[in-house]
Amino acid sequence: MANANLGEILQRAIEHHEAGRLAQAEALYREALACDPRCADALHLLGVAAGQAGRHELAAQLIRQALVLTPRRALFHANLGETYRGQERYEDAMTSLRQALALQPNFPAALISLGAVLAAQACNDEALACFRQALQLEPNNATTLQKLAEHLGQLRQFEEADACFQRALALQPNSAELHDGLGNVYKERGQNDLAIARYQQAIALRPDFTEAYNNLGNSLRAQNRMAEAIAVYRQAIALNPGIAEIHYNLGVALTEQNQLDEALACCQRALALKPNLADAHSALGVVFKERGQLDEALASCQRALTFKPDLTEAHINLGVIYKERGQLDEALSSYRRAIGFKNVSAAWHSNLILALHYRSGNDAVLIDSELQRWSHRHAQRLTVVPRHPNAPDPDRRLRIGYLSPDFRAHPVGRFLQPLFTHHSRESVEIFCYSNTHPSDHLTDWFRSSADGWRAISALSDQQAADLIREDRVDLLVDLGLHTARSRLPILAFKPAPVQATYLAYPGSSGLDTVDFRITDAYLDPLDHADPRGNERPARLHGTYWCYQPTAGAAVEAGPPPALTAGRITFGCFNNFCKATPEALAAWSRVLQAAPDARLRLHVRPGSHRSLVLDFFASQAVDPGRIDFLGFVPETEYFQAYRSIDIALDPFPFPGGTTTCDALWMGVPVISLAGSTPVSRGGLSLLSHVGLAELVALSVDAYVEKAISLAQDLGRLVAIRAGLRERVRLSPLMDGARFARDMENAYRAMWHWWCARQTAPPASSEY
Repeated sequence: MANANLGEILQRAIEHHEAGRLAQAEALYREALACDPRCADALHLLGVAAGQAGRHELAAQLIRQALVLTPRRALFHANLGETYRGQERYEDAMTSLRQALALQPNFPAALISLGAVLAAQACNDEALACFRQALQLEPNNATTLQKLAEHLGQLRQFEEADACFQRALALQPNSAELHDGLGNVYKERGQNDLAIARYQQAIALRPDFTEAYNNLGNSLRAQNRMAEAIAVYRQAIALNPGIAEIHYNLGVALTEQNQLDEALACCQRALALKPNLADAHSALGVVFKERGQLDEALASCQRALTFKPDLTEAHINLGVIYKERGQLDEALSSYRRAIGFKNVSAAWHSNLILALHYRSGNDAVLIDSELQRWSHRHAQRLTVVPRHPNAPDPDRRLRIGYLSPDFRAHPVGRFLQPLFTHHSRESVEIFCYSNTHPSDHLTDWFRSSADGWRAISALSDQQAADLIREDRVDLLVDLGLHTARSRLPILAFKPAPVQATYLAYPGSSGLDTVDFRITDAYLDPLDHADPRGNERPARLHGTYWCYQPTAGAAVEAGPPPALTAGRITFGCFNNFCKATPEALAAWSRVLQAAPDARLRLHVRPGSHRSLVLDFFASQAVDPGRIDFLGFVPETEYFQAYRSIDIALDPFPFPGGTTTCDALWMGVPVISLAGSTPVSRGGLSLLSHVGLAELVALSVDAYVEKAISLAQDLGRLVAIRAGLRERVRLSPLMDGARFARDMENAYRAMWHWWCARQTAPPASSEY
């Protein structure tokens, strides 16, 4: 009678278990064990239910008790292995699963579980073999097809993964999990439109499918559809507020929207739920960096790497933070570690290239070597040589495409504005390909000024290239190079007959598909022979930059502050990452020679300020002579120039916008010209306002020029009194002249291409 009751109890328990009613099932399994404490089936199934409820330690304990009673049950060993997998005890899991397969070699569920464990251990070939063997045993098992497809997707064997998911969906067309899994494959392939459709189908089939909401949010975020992504993440959190990864993803999206307080709260909530979530620590570092809390940012990224040393994004973020702190050597070290990982993106790799310009801008060989590495890794596999249908008429109206992440209140946007204002619409038609985020009032101005405006942030590089080709652009000008949010790999597809780079900084792209690098005769003297990449230098006849003061620049210049202070104040308001140890050493020499002088530097708050002061102390300069300026509103920034007498240009990457702002405010700039275009920006700007005598060709001469000017207060007064008018009347502010010069350069590039349609080029240089 007891055995009959036990069998009935187990049957009812199993019915509840299969229906997903775990609490009722567990109660009946315990009732069965009260009848017979040695019932191996009840112990095993109670353990399985505990594992499904996330109580893995109890699950393992119960299943081990069942195995003591019945040691040769393959199913028990398999489920113990699955329990160990839930605890990430992979060695124990493999032992149990191999034992199950030794007892029952053709056991599909055990093969699938073993494959999953092997995949987690990066034993990819063995994992694939397990999944394929399971599929041979059950060719029409949708779950087996799904597991195989997921692993193929992880191995980036996308076509076969897609085929497996399609086979599974033919068997179970209403499976939300299968639609979600196929969406993951599409997302990894960069096909976010297809991925979004699959996630939406999964949610339609199962409205409480939290993971699908999260995945949908990720795909929307990948397309820079941040507002939609944020709404979807919020829906996911409403369904299940206990998943740390969703809070982290919401925090990342909010950071992109500059909603930093809420982003901070989301990252902190994610870490409260899962303290070892490395991605959330890294994301928290970005939030702190954007808030100007660089010490906290540094600590967060370092903490991320203690939990996951190979987290590429954390290494990149750490490099960015070190760069913001002015610790370029540490930044380069972090970037180099990051690019050692397989999953590094072109944009992440570009961080290293830009930092090399800041730190080693005179070493053209070093920079060219890294550019070649970047191109080989991220661009050569994309490069195609299409035939362009553009009519090779040398004198027709040209379609000019501008590709940029900075159609906004940004140095690139501000320097570009005079060109757009004065472009001859009879000669050129303007198309903007914008990866700008977030947009602002200047974005709206560019949109209204263009003949065609294309937002490409949601497009892949291939899709953006196809769009440019469809627009029949004749000459595509990239304005980003290796700066943040650049889309430089688009040019690897050669979507336009003529491609050029301009404005981000005067340097090479590293791409064979870029024909020209717009420059001027100061940046690229005709007799220079240093390596400069593959592009032909297209030298403007006038200035490389055209300056337009912002509204905040209406501040009057005023006399040199030394007249009332009784001492000279030097200053450098450039991004502090440009202040190399060599530049700091030169500034120390200037202060040593002018013992009453002071120095103001633009440095965010944080412990790195103490490092700066320690450096000056080590150079026998009293740290009390150093003042710091943090990030301030624009008007305060221009007013700060009224507190300095002489600006010291950093090197080897001098100022651009900052130099123009200083000159506009009447502050003369001492600059050092190196051997590469990027190191000669100060020479170009100062020459165009008639102050080439302030440019040195050696560090010794740089120090001497700074000291000489500081000792000649009459000269300083004279320069300051007339400098704003000199800038106003210089080529730097002649927008109409600059636009004609640029259009003439475009026309010459176009003639070059037209000539190549009938004959080989006569010269390698424009």
